[in-house]
Amino acid sequence: MKIRKSAHVARFRHFMTVVLSAVWLAGCSTAGRTPSVPTASVSETEAPEYRIGPGDSLQIFVWNNKDLNVTVPVRPDGRITTPLVEDLKASGKTPTELARELEQRLAKYVKHPIVTVTVTGFVGRYDQQIRIVGQAVQPQAIPYRENITILDAVILAGGLSEFAAGNRTKVIRKVDGKDVEIRVRLDDLLNEGDVSQNIKLMPGDIVVIPESVF
Repeated sequence: MKIRKSAHVARFRHFMTVVLSAVWLAGCSTAGRTPSVPTASVSETEAPEYRIGPGDSLQIFVWNNKDLNVTVPVRPDGRITTPLVEDLKASGKTPTELARELEQRLAKYVKHPIVTVTVTGFVGRYDQQIRIVGQAVQPQAIPYRENITILDAVILAGGLSEFAAGNRTKVIRKVDGKDVEIRVRLDDLLNEGDVSQNIKLMPGDIVVIPESVF
């Protein structure tokens, strides 16, 4: 009985050694790669708050002060100028954060100012734009909009070119500071109506549409 038990233990140890070696080798083979996940495993994540960027158009409303109400563009340097407030940095702030800062600045001239900032023309910061590259008819960067999907982005880019390998499309997304590749079968979405491929995009996503290999 002791000899048989020892044989079982030896076989079990050998089995665990093989399993652990395989796991270690798999980890080594994927080191340094960009992780890739299929479309079906993409979880819905909440989009971050919109942050103002150069080129945006802002409508500024000051309660009970019509003379201070104005619509202004955000300059290339990220700043705005409004009545009584000059060269205020707007880029990188949420509309609410900018409104609170305007209230602080205007408090020197207006008693208890109440300010509302509304973004009426969206461009957004570069790190919030969605970029479509590769075999789209019009590769471009587009502003992020809430609930925008990959189908919306492809339509804005004029669709796929005749040389596109749509089913090898990938979306590169930053997740916890790392690049993750999400595979999308665009041909199946566009030609067969497979809506499971119509994923929502996030700020900063890069949609890569490769060329067909003939």
